Amino acid sequence: MDGKLALSVPEMAKALGIGIENAYDLCKRADFPAIRIRGRIIIPADGLKNWLSGETVKPHE
Repeated sequence: MDGKLALSVPEMAKALGIGIENAYDLCKRADFPAIRIRGRIIIPADGLKNWLSGETVKPHE
């Protein structure tokens, strides 16, 4: 994520390889680390990494 502290929604979508609509849908989730500042949505890079780690599908044991 290029050492940035935070990503815009389009940057996050590109980093995850998803469409912009799906990226905005993620930002609406209560468990997603999106921050709203004066109408702008930013995603902290560390928060996104932690969220992704928690969303990882684990194989059945």
